[in-house]
Amino acid sequence: MNFSVGSKGLAATVAALLGGALVVDVASSPAEAQTASPKTVAPKGDQAAPASSDTAAKKPAGKKAAGQPAAGDQKSTASYAIGVSVGSELRRSGVTADEISGERLAAGLRDALAGKAQMSQDYQQAIMGVLKKAHESAMANRAKEAEPNHAAAAAFLADNGKKKDIVTTTSGLEYKVLTPGSGDPPKPGDIVTVNYRGTLLNGTEFDSSAKHGGPAQFPSNQVIPGWQEALTLMKPGAKYQLFIPPKLAYDLESPPSIPPGSMLIFDVELVSIKPAGGPGGAGAGPGTAQPKAPPPPPK
Repeated sequence: MNFSVGSKGLAATVAALLGGALVVDVASSPAEAQTASPKTVAPKGDQAAPASSDTAAKKPAGKKAAGQPAAGDQKSTASYAIGVSVGSELRRSGVTADEISGERLAAGLRDALAGKAQMSQDYQQAIMGVLKKAHESAMANRAKEAEPNHAAAAAFLADNGKKKDIVTTTSGLEYKVLTPGSGDPPKPGDIVTVNYRGTLLNGTEFDSSAKHGGPAQFPSNQVIPGWQEALTLMKPGAKYQLFIPPKLAYDLESPPSIPPGSMLIFDVELVSIKPAGGPGGAGAGPGTAQPKAPPPPPK
């Protein structure tokens, strides 16, 4: 979880670190190769010579077959992988090596494994303190990075809003009707099926329904505010171009593919609507649990 994209990252990281939910990645790395003991396996394609009775007698009981890692290797790899998992979680949360004592981290791990220490409220508060500091630092950096994007968005929207075919709502959303459609617009929570393409102000495409194999389906109230508002205006078959200000998009809590403070431009086609709770409605069918369209900003 990327802590810099919102407070949900904090909750997820705390849950992972305090609850012991580790996602272990045991892929080899250069560092692991240096710390793990060498593996004793027969060369690929070669068969070891049959052992004599004397040799067999000297074999330790339970020796692993060729190609299987020795017990020491498994222990080393697993130990390293757990360290990578915890370290990766902290790094994603914005915590740097300077903010953590490796010696104390190892001591805490050893004491917990030995039953000499248990998680306490004081320890939880200490972890929260480090994560909160990292979050504040990350958000301050993102605010600086967002300044030119805010300025560019304001200038574009001010000029764009003067065009005759552009409608500006009270929230600041701007849109252009390409095809009006017909029927009733979706109600909050209705399941909408849409085709979409999202670009940045410089024309860079950051997402599209085509990238996910076709139209996206999701509850109309589980997307960014600019989308939620636009969908209440659209009728089935409608095609709109949306110009979404940063405050109605992700602003500072943007995912990696979108620079913080960016305004977003979407070409959206509302294909169909299904009532919430009905057949294919909320909670039914693929695509409803994890919408492919831009998810709501973390709260």
